Amino acid sequence: MSMEHKHFLVIDNGGTNTKVIILDETGNQLSVVSFPTDAVEGRPGFREVNPQQMWRDIGKATNSSLMDAGLTGDQIDAVVPVGHGKGLYMLDKEGKPSMDCILSSDSRASDLANAFEARVGEIYPISHQHVMVMQFPVLLRWIKDHEPQKYASIGHVLSNKDFIRFMLTGEIWEEQGDASGNNLVNLETGEYDSRLFDFFGIPEMLPAMPQLVRATDQCGSICEQASKNTGIAVGTPVFAGMFDIDACAIATGVLDEDLFSVTAGTWNINVFPSKTKAAQSSGCMNSLFPTGDVLVEASSPTSAGNLDNMLRMLSKDGRQAIGYDELEKILSSSDARNSTSLFFPFLYGNNVNLGAEGALIGMRSSDSFAQIIRAVYEGVAFAHRQHVDQLLRVLKHKPTAIRMSGGACNSAAWVQMFADVLGITVETVAVKELGGLGGAICASVGLGVYKDFNEASAHMTKVAQQFTPDPEQSAIYDKKYQAYSSMLDVLDSGWNVLRTMQRELED
Repeated sequence: MSMEHKHFLVIDNGGTNTKVIILDETGNQLSVVSFPTDAVEGRPGFREVNPQQMWRDIGKATNSSLMDAGLTGDQIDAVVPVGHGKGLYMLDKEGKPSMDCILSSDSRASDLANAFEARVGEIYPISHQHVMVMQFPVLLRWIKDHEPQKYASIGHVLSNKDFIRFMLTGEIWEEQGDASGNNLVNLETGEYDSRLFDFFGIPEMLPAMPQLVRATDQCGSICEQASKNTGIAVGTPVFAGMFDIDACAIATGVLDEDLFSVTAGTWNINVFPSKTKAAQSSGCMNSLFPTGDVLVEASSPTSAGNLDNMLRMLSKDGRQAIGYDELEKILSSSDARNSTSLFFPFLYGNNVNLGAEGALIGMRSSDSFAQIIRAVYEGVAFAHRQHVDQLLRVLKHKPTAIRMSGGACNSAAWVQMFADVLGITVETVAVKELGGLGGAICASVGLGVYKDFNEASAHMTKVAQQFTPDPEQSAIYDKKYQAYSSMLDVLDSGWNVLRTMQRELED
């Protein structure tokens, strides 16, 4: 390898924030510039973004990231897009981004998704996926039913990061992992399957699907228009990239069944790469992982985002009234015995019943703010345990460790709680921007700096901290988790009554 450093620029476009990160081939982060993803909520359940505004914002952030790193555009060796999974990014028949894009947090098609999931046994042997509200085919079917003129104008359909790559290069491709996570791909062949399009009632969309590529494939280079917007030199190689779940797993060195990847952020995401697919009865999803394995996933919107929302709800003016340093003191100065309430982190969705909602159960007049907030932290960890238990039933043994990422990792006390609740050692890595690191690892393999993901990870991923379970705390959490699970079982038949009441009052 040359002594001169390679520089990789990664555009990590999330549904909440977008970041432009520059790293070198050792995994050293040189700069990061972040801005909020400018989502528009025109109607309840609708979450969209204007593609032209998004592109302008990315251009500004890219120029700023180059400046912060002390680099010029011709010193970037490769560019990789990383993006949120699912959602819908469309080009018209002329190949222009003339339609607003749909984020993965959009829930307009929930009734359709529920109806399709009731019949998922018809397609699970093909895609090995359950149906989710934000997947391509569900959203496309909704547009077909409700906006037929827009549907008729669709020329190409892309994932988030594939859309960004199109803006960078002018070339239209779809990366295999993203497509397989969208219920579009036959996991046996690795190609689109017309039976999936027929199932969702969108057979005419099959020709709109771009050719599939692998994460480390070069898919063009920076075009002149993109160079003017971003400051990156014309001709700089652009690789396919991956969606954020894959990127975080690879960034944390989760490349086989020895480790689990747990992301505790807006979403509760728990995965491991496997040689075999999870069965439909497991409740898990399967997608194609960049290493060639299958990624087994158990996830739901039941993670750290609930904490921020609860803090706003408990404040006087809807703003967070307590800082994270003070919250860390609350956690680190108490333990599993301190709070006896249970929190269901279902403010954005749930992982138990279509009608289940967020709840605090077991509160007493003597409970303090600190005890209530600790219950919120614990509830998020319990929701992750539900999904980790799903993965353990598939794998049939514990991993050697869990590599953790997401906003929860900013709290050492919370990460320790995860280790105690899960009963498994939890490790964090040195680089904070894991989407960026995953993209940089992808670029290093694509350019041939390293021969494969294993070699790249060995050089670029560094474990920062290790948290081992405290047996005494784990024993208490086991009892609390049993109560958490039992209460969910008791409430299972009652959620629909609550939902009916809510709909009647909201109409």
